[in-house]
Amino acid sequence: MKERIEKLRERFAGAGVEALYITNPENRFYLSGFTGTAGSLLLGLNNSYLFTDFRYTGQAARECPDYQVIETSGESSEVLREYLTGEGISLLGLEGDYLTYNQFQTLKEKLGGVELKTVDGLVEELRARKDKDETAFIEEAVRLADEAFKEVLPLIRPGVPEREVALQLEYFMRRMGAEGAAFKTIVASGYRSALPHGVASSRIMAPGDFVTLDFGAVYNGYHSDITRTVVLGRPEKKQEEIYQLVLEAQMSAIESLRAGIKASDVDGAARRIIEQAGYGKQFGHGTGHGVGLSIHEKPRLSAKDQSLLEEGMVVTIEPGIYLPGWGGVRIEDTVLVLNGGCRVLTRTPKENLLSLS
Repeated sequence: MKERIEKLRERFAGAGVEALYITNPENRFYLSGFTGTAGSLLLGLNNSYLFTDFRYTGQAARECPDYQVIETSGESSEVLREYLTGEGISLLGLEGDYLTYNQFQTLKEKLGGVELKTVDGLVEELRARKDKDETAFIEEAVRLADEAFKEVLPLIRPGVPEREVALQLEYFMRRMGAEGAAFKTIVASGYRSALPHGVASSRIMAPGDFVTLDFGAVYNGYHSDITRTVVLGRPEKKQEEIYQLVLEAQMSAIESLRAGIKASDVDGAARRIIEQAGYGKQFGHGTGHGVGLSIHEKPRLSAKDQSLLEEGMVVTIEPGIYLPGWGGVRIEDTVLVLNGGCRVLTRTPKENLLSLS
């Protein structure tokens, strides 16, 4: 934690603020290890404080040895003002991407003469590059999702509701050690597979359906993200063609992935293949995103993101084609960026369209 805190101090000093107030739960955990559900951090250039209420003070003291734990009751901004005054802080940085307008106005009113400045993305930029422990946690989250998919395969058949498949996926992930599902599980069958985020419904799966499953596990706070598309019964020629096209696009993006490449170039490696086949308008989202303490975090593998990927980033690669009224295909892996290449963490096979009956 100390190394993360020192790196952040360099960043917020460079942004022209004397201290940083952290309220985002993922950022709070990343910088302190605190697993409670209520609390905030104040990081000055020399001291670190964790504010929380009576329920969590003992827990915070055990989990956060690098912080002075301060018990609060009622409005935490009153205690914050006391410590800002004690530290002589007159310019405070805030997480503008996370605070609501009302929260900002309350702080502005309660903190009086302290100047407030939003400094966005400082912690998130640190989080984008994972250390060995973080990578290990993500790998375990990936393994749990892979294993759950194996367990649920016999249930994916005609006559079964989408929600039953989602329920069993989440059950198996938890039974094997996951803290929970990484997000609301997507199981979209038949025409609903053309919905990129078609969360599981009461629809009964039928013969000939495409079924897209997008799910993930959480382990020690870190997420995994996987998508596979299967077909119920013997696939039609068009289903095979669309599947192989998406797979080719995904593999092209994975082959391009390495430290030093622009995020937009990875997106382009997948998008060109789909566009050349005439389905560009049916691929309306980015090729992937960072994953870690949040299911979506930096970087964004999209045409607009010109940032350079770095060794240690963990991203998803997930192109898709969606044809309203017919169905869709998406294939997604979680991938670790390395110097000179990458390592695919997801193990579930994808080379052929899986036919289930």
